[in-house]
Amino acid sequence: MDDGRIVLETGRAERSVWLMKCPPVVSRSWQSSSASADSSNPNPVVAKVVLSLDPLRPDGPSSLQFKMEMAQTDSGNTPKSYTLNMFKDFVPMCVFSESNQGKFSLEGKVEHKFDMEPHSENFGDYGKLCRERTNKAMIKTRQVQVIDNDHGVLMRPMPGMVGLVPSGSKDKKKLTPTKGSDAKRTRRDRRELENIIFKLFERQPNWALKQLVQETDQPEQFLKEILNDLCVYNKRGPNQGTHELKPEYKKFSEEMDNA
Repeated sequence: MDDGRIVLETGRAERSVWLMKCPPVVSRSWQSSSASADSSNPNPVVAKVVLSLDPLRPDGPSSLQFKMEMAQTDSGNTPKSYTLNMFKDFVPMCVFSESNQGKFSLEGKVEHKFDMEPHSENFGDYGKLCRERTNKAMIKTRQVQVIDNDHGVLMRPMPGMVGLVPSGSKDKKKLTPTKGSDAKRTRRDRRELENIIFKLFERQPNWALKQLVQETDQPEQFLKEILNDLCVYNKRGPNQGTHELKPEYKKFSEEMDNA
């Protein structure tokens, strides 16, 4: 192994094995049985296969039938018997394994390939199992909660989410250490600060950054981040150097005032 080559154990290369596609409920049952194995019973029996042959039509297409009976099943409507549908035409395959120590082995060649389906005698139980799974999947985990005295705050459009299109595509800049008077200011909760800003813009439509810093008593850099989401900065015109609400928020505020 030191030279990078992988050693493959081929002592069981000619052994015939079956490849079987099984339902998840069967796979879980077998895994549970393997997990419960101990020194007294290292290889517990998980199922048995019953082979039926019609002596009157030994060469007929349906004379040979396979049935699997589970040794143990979970409680409930889990089917205990399964029909094995055998495929004759399939791509030649081999089965490989890897141990916990990293050893690779060739376990054998696939001789038969099967698909499992519940046996006819278990159709009733299988139907109940399917209905149980469907009913469980239809249970709603989300609940509707009525909020009193909220005044529509939670219905207000979130910054960057109006029309499901982000209002700002630029990456948020990393915060820089505050200087001067900002060092004395403590950040508010973002939602709380947004509500304060909306209230201020109800008083007047345009605000300079310094005015908003004084009114909100918030760090200037933090306030800029909020304003970039909520407002438009006027670079020219009669309101040059001031912020005003974006149209979607301005319209929302007008609707709330007229409500």
